[in-house]
Amino acid sequence: MRSVFLAALLVVPSVVRSQETASDTLLTVSHYLDWEQVAEPQISPDGSRIVYTRRWVNKIDDRWDAGLWIMNADGSKNRFLVKGSNARWSPDGRSLAFTMLVKSETPWKISMPMAPEGAKWTPAPRIVDRLHYRRDRVGFVEQGTTQIFLVPAEGGTPRQLTTGDFATSELGGFGAPNYDWTPDGRTIVFDGLREPDADYRYRESYLYAVDVQSGTIKPLVSKKGGWTNPVVSPDGRTVAFTGHEYGTFSYRADEVWTVGIDGSGMRALTTYDRDPGNVRWSPDGGGVFFALAEQGTSNVYFAGLRGGNRKVTDGDQMLSLSSVARDFTAVGVRTDATNPPDVARFSLKAGGRAPVTRLTSVNADVLDRIRLGSTETVWYASTGGARVQGWIIKPPGFDRTKKYPLIMEIHGGPHGMYNGAFSYQLQNFAADGYVVVITNPRGSTGYGSPFGNAIERAYPSVDYDDLMAGIDTVVNRGYIDTQRMYVGGCSGGGVLSSWVIGHTTRFAAAAVRCPVIDWMSMAGETDIPLFTYGFFDAPFWEKPEQWIKQSSLAYVGNVKTPTLLMTGELDLRTPIPQTEEYYSALKMLKVPVVMLRFNGEYHGTSSKPSNFLRTQLYMLSWYQQHRLGSQNAASTTSEARQP
Repeated sequence: MRSVFLAALLVVPSVVRSQETASDTLLTVSHYLDWEQVAEPQISPDGSRIVYTRRWVNKIDDRWDAGLWIMNADGSKNRFLVKGSNARWSPDGRSLAFTMLVKSETPWKISMPMAPEGAKWTPAPRIVDRLHYRRDRVGFVEQGTTQIFLVPAEGGTPRQLTTGDFATSELGGFGAPNYDWTPDGRTIVFDGLREPDADYRYRESYLYAVDVQSGTIKPLVSKKGGWTNPVVSPDGRTVAFTGHEYGTFSYRADEVWTVGIDGSGMRALTTYDRDPGNVRWSPDGGGVFFALAEQGTSNVYFAGLRGGNRKVTDGDQMLSLSSVARDFTAVGVRTDATNPPDVARFSLKAGGRAPVTRLTSVNADVLDRIRLGSTETVWYASTGGARVQGWIIKPPGFDRTKKYPLIMEIHGGPHGMYNGAFSYQLQNFAADGYVVVITNPRGSTGYGSPFGNAIERAYPSVDYDDLMAGIDTVVNRGYIDTQRMYVGGCSGGGVLSSWVIGHTTRFAAAAVRCPVIDWMSMAGETDIPLFTYGFFDAPFWEKPEQWIKQSSLAYVGNVKTPTLLMTGELDLRTPIPQTEEYYSALKMLKVPVVMLRFNGEYHGTSSKPSNFLRTQLYMLSWYQQHRLGSQNAASTTSEARQP
C-alpha cells in the first residue's frame, strides 16, 4: 500500500497556487466582476433622447446580462428602461423586423417501418449535401438559411418575408443579414451570400431589395464582390453600402459605395483603401458619414455625393458611429488608452473638427482609485522595408532603470487590427508587473490592401518577421528582462504564437489559445471550411506540400518552449482537435505542456465572466513558473485537474 501511495504522489503534477494580491489601486481580475459595457447608442430622430445597451456581470449565473438605458441627449436623467438590447427608433412605430434561422431538409424519403407505440428510436440523421451550411451551438450540422421576418409592433404572428439561399449570411456562422427600411416602409434592402464558386475559395455577398407587401425579391447589386451593410437615403432613392469588388486575394480593404434603389448607377464614394464601417446617411441626403479604422484609431469621416469628403473627428481614439438625429447630432461609443468604452455625443455639422462629449462613465466606480499603466505608440522597421505599428503598455509606476518581464499578445484574424484603446486584459497584465507589447504585423487591417494582403498564400510568413522586429525594438530600450519574455494569442493569435515557438526559443513560455496548427485537418473540422481555402493556391489534395509548409505542426520538432494550450470545449471555429494534435506532439517530444479545455466556451475562452478570470490567472501563473534556463516542470492548479 505504501509503494502504491508513493507512486501516486510521483505522477500528480505539482500544485502552484500563485495568485494576484488583492489591491484597491491596481486593476486585478476581481475588479472584472464589477465591470460594465455599453453598446449601440441610438439617438431619437428629434435629437432629444438616447437609448443604449448596458451590460453587466451576473455573478450568480456566470453570464453578461443586458438592459436598455435611456437618457437625455446631454447625458442627464440617465436611467434603466427595460431588459433587452440593440434597440432601434422606428420611423412610424407600426412594425418591427428581425431575423431568424429557417431550417431546410433535403427531400430524401426512405420507407422506414412504423415504430411501435412508445418506442424510443434514435432520431433520423441530419442530411448535409453542400458546403453552404451552418453548425448549431453543440456542433451538429444544420441545413438552413437566415431569413427576414415581420411582426406587428403590438405583437402577433411573425410573417416570413424572404425565402431562398441568397437571403442568408449564415455561411459558417458569419452572421445574419444586415438590412434597412426605405422611408416609406414599402421595401427592405439587405445583404446575402451566394453559394461559392467552383473552387470553393471566395465568399461573395450581394445586395437585394424585397417588397414588404408581396415578398418579391430583386437583386440590387449583382456585380461580383463582397457587398454588405446597406442603408437607405432619407429620400429613399439611393442605397449606401460598404464592400469591394471580387478578386483573387485573401484581403482587400472595403470602400463606401452607392447605388440607386432601382439598381442603377453603382459607384464608389471613397478611395481611402481602409475599412469603413457604421455608414449613416446625412439627414439632408447630401452624403454619408462613417467610421474609418486606420493605424490603430477610428474616427468619423464624411463622403458627399457631389464631393466634399472630409474628416469630422480627430484623435487617438476608437470612435464608432451608431446613429444620427435630424439636427446632425450623432452618438457612438468612444474609448482611448485610459478610458474604457462609454457613450459619446458629437455634432456632424460642417466646420472644424467635432468635439466629442462623453455622456456615461459606467466604470467610474471601478477605476476611481486605480492606477493604470501608460500606453506608448511605437513604429519600427521590419523585413522588406515594412513599417509596422505597435503599442507598449507599461506597469503603473514604471521605472526605466529596472528590468521587467515582457508579454507579447498577438491579435486574431489574421485580418484584424490592434489599437491603442483601453483593454482590461492588457492593463491587468501591466498591473501584475509586465511590460505588454501588441503590434499590427503584415496581414493586419487599417494600413491598406497591400499591407493586409502581404500574407496572401503565405500565412504565416512575413508577419512572424514583424512580430520579432517588434520584440527587438522593445528589448533595445534596455528595460526588458530577456530571460522572462512570454508570448500568447487566440485564434489567429493562436496560429502565430504556435508558429513563433516553432521558429525561435527566445520566449520562456507560451500561452497558445484556440489555435490552428494543421491546415489540412482544419479544413474538415472548422465551421468555415471555405475560408481556409483562401490561404492557398490549390486544395490540399492538389498541393499538400503548401498546406503542410504553412502549418505550425510541421515545425513542432523545433519547439523547446513550455506551452500552455487553452481552447473552448465547444469551439467550432478552431475546434479542440487542433489543440489536441499539438498537445500530443509536444508530449511525445517531452516539451512541458498542459492543455486546458474550457467548459461552456465556443470560440475563445473568455465569454463567461468566470472563464475570463481563469484565462488571465492561468496565463499569469504559467508565465510566473517559467524563465529561460530554468528546469521547471509543467504544472497545473488543482482546479485544472478536476474532471
